[in-house]
Amino acid sequence: MEFLLGPGLFIVSFFFVVIASIKQVNQYERGVRFRFGKFRDEMVPGWRIVWPIIESWQKIDIRVKAVDVPDQEAITRDNVSARVNAVIYYRIETAQKAVLEVENFYYAVSQLAQTTMRNVIGETSLDDLLSKRNEVADKIQQIIDKATDPWGVKVESVELKDIILPDEMKRVIARQAEAERERRAIVIRADGEKAAAENIAIAASQLAKTPGGLHVRTLQTLSELSADKNNTIVFVTPLEILRAFEGFVRKNSK
Repeated sequence: MEFLLGPGLFIVSFFFVVIASIKQVNQYERGVRFRFGKFRDEMVPGWRIVWPIIESWQKIDIRVKAVDVPDQEAITRDNVSARVNAVIYYRIETAQKAVLEVENFYYAVSQLAQTTMRNVIGETSLDDLLSKRNEVADKIQQIIDKATDPWGVKVESVELKDIILPDEMKRVIARQAEAERERRAIVIRADGEKAAAENIAIAASQLAKTPGGLHVRTLQTLSELSADKNNTIVFVTPLEILRAFEGFVRKNSK
């Protein structure tokens, strides 16, 4: 009886050990397995056996992660203080490197992003930072991606969310924008006056070449002005019209 109890107890114990050794790796995960403290292999999705005591494992999520980079105070190339925050999207490309090459890849990527963002902003002027945000973000992304490649991390993109400037600088930018709009208005007005002058010169030349054209234009102007009876209008009449009118009067008086 005792002889049969020994093997039975062993089988039951072995069964429970096997059940406890089954580990599930989901589709969006990878497992890194160690045996006697040494790296053995990278586990793909499914049920896997990890023997107790002699083996251990670590689960790594390979989905895209978003890291919110907090506000970073930096001085641009033209000595303007600015606060910038961003968000970084990255994923684990090689689970083995993410476990073996860096202690905490999430913290490491966050710290590297903050340092890189301050350095890039320091090399960029304020105008480029405001008008070329995508180019600045791409430069940050390339630097972080190159630095994190040995960690098995792939940086997908970097997006600058907010650029906060001091109130004094906001007022200066507002005055600059107002001056720019006034400059454009003056240029547009000058272009209009130039075009009008050119058209007037063409019309005057055409009237001078047409006999009686100036008289017709004068009568047309008088007709337009006569529609408004509330104003007193002083109109200069060419001498040719007065002489023609005087001749007409003398002719009829005879």
